[in-house]
Amino acid sequence: MDEMIYVAMNGAKQLERAQAMASHNLANANTVGFRAQMHMFEGVDVEGPGYETRVNTLVTPGGWSGAEGALMTTGNELDVAVNGNGWLAVQAPDGSEAYTRAGDLRVTALGLLTTGAGHPVLGENGGPVAVPPHSKLSIGGDGTVSVISKGQGAETMASVTRLKLVDPPADDLFKGEDGLMRTYDGDKVDADADVRLTTGVLETSNVNVVDAMVNMIGISRQYEMQVKMMNMANENASAATSLMRMS
Repeated sequence: MDEMIYVAMNGAKQLERAQAMASHNLANANTVGFRAQMHMFEGVDVEGPGYETRVNTLVTPGGWSGAEGALMTTGNELDVAVNGNGWLAVQAPDGSEAYTRAGDLRVTALGLLTTGAGHPVLGENGGPVAVPPHSKLSIGGDGTVSVISKGQGAETMASVTRLKLVDPPADDLFKGEDGLMRTYDGDKVDADADVRLTTGVLETSNVNVVDAMVNMIGISRQYEMQVKMMNMANENASAATSLMRMS
């Protein structure tokens, strides 16, 4: 059978992968601090006997979008947004250090400071941030966490720790399947005192809904074209079989 049908079948398969990435971006259009996943198409020659007349398509992750999301004022003292470049250090499910722009923080019943997704927030010492029982908690622009202990007055506000804020080069980071950013070499990034926070504000997803929809429509049309090519290859094979029978 002509290799055309295999090329078309592979193209359809790769377009399904691209559609899955585009759908994932669109599904997270309202996720706080989300960074859109990019993809790219790569042409690979089909190896085998004869001339290289067929080229397969391969879809691979093409990095992530570094564009900043819009800022949304919430007034919540635990909501923070990173100003400009920078990341908030958190503990990933596997215990490693990872980075996020999601600043929807909250305090658990055990006093652990986490993101809305449940990832423990790390302090400058590299460990999860735990806060004592308090009547008020505030986060400064430099990441300093201060509390007023229960039963105490405002004049007793004291700093507990400082959040670990980092600003590694974008080229050193990759996006994991859990949405968290990590360094390629797995090393921890040093804290950067120049990274600043704004409290009472959240950064929304940087996914452009219109662009994502247009991209999904384009991928769907390309998928239909691959299906037509498979049908055409089947028709050509049937016609060739008929000619062979006639002869």
